[in-house]
Amino acid sequence: MEKMKVRDLMIPAAKFPRISLNATFFEAIMALEAAQEKFLSGQAEQRILLVEDDKGRVIGKISPFDLLRGLETNYARINAEDMVKRRGFQYIWKSMQEDYHLWENPFKELCKKSGGVKLKEFLKPPDDGQKVAADDTLAKCFHLFVMHRHDTLFVFEDKEIAGLLRFSDVYRNVSDTMKACGL
Repeated sequence: MEKMKVRDLMIPAAKFPRISLNATFFEAIMALEAAQEKFLSGQAEQRILLVEDDKGRVIGKISPFDLLRGLETNYARINAEDMVKRRGFQYIWKSMQEDYHLWENPFKELCKKSGGVKLKEFLKPPDDGQKVAADDTLAKCFHLFVMHRHDTLFVFEDKEIAGLLRFSDVYRNVSDTMKACGL
């Protein structure tokens, strides 16, 4: 396993369903639902929905968690590092709710708003803790998975997203390796 590279376990971007960055919140919900149904019925290998720009380049992924974050647009205003410095750990959530008026609108209003919200308004590009190169070692990935708690890492080749490395695939490989030891 020490000699394995990210490219040995990554799934190429071409194998994932996609949605446009200009899609609405509602279109993303429907696309995620369709991807899940196809995955569960065996018609598709993947259920992760990649987001592409106007030129067809993958720029990120969208998940149910991202959509929930997208419902409350005030999250974009939060600078978490600043909040930690100003308030201290134990008061972060309470102060964020107060300072940014999070989830104060009734859900019905958020749902009305979601029809006009586009993915580009809240999609976050992969951060450094979620990026690896195809030729990186799995040791680097272990560190990123543990420290940043992402379920997938974006695999880059020539500054483009070439695929994804899923935690579930890495874990399965680790588990198989440990079972092969015969302990």
